[in-house]
Amino acid sequence: MPHCIVEYSAALEAKTILTAVFEGALQSDLFEPGGTDIKIRAQPYQQHFSGAKHCDFIHVQLKILSGRNLAQKQHLSQCVLEQLLKLDLVSCSHTVEVIDIERASYAKKVS
Repeated sequence: MPHCIVEYSAALEAKTILTAVFEGALQSDLFEPGGTDIKIRAQPYQQHFSGAKHCDFIHVQLKILSGRNLAQKQHLSQCVLEQLLKLDLVSCSHTVEVIDIERASYAKKVS
């Protein structure tokens, strides 16, 4: 069920980043087999600052329904980060965060 939101430098290749995020989420074993419930979307940024030195970036937010423990969340973020690091990007900041979605307030309808 995760909603994976990827923000990244527009100079980077979106498809490879999205594939890495998908593989990391799947590898965590927290979601449906085959990844049928993993949703990923990306937002490129043309302009950004990363301190005084120019550095590309990838920031991933993994929004998941509440109820998982800290160890599971840490495992998920590490799985995604490991896949991103395999892209071997030079001068790039990689960050991953897991955000709980409150089950009681979450609504969904697929038509």
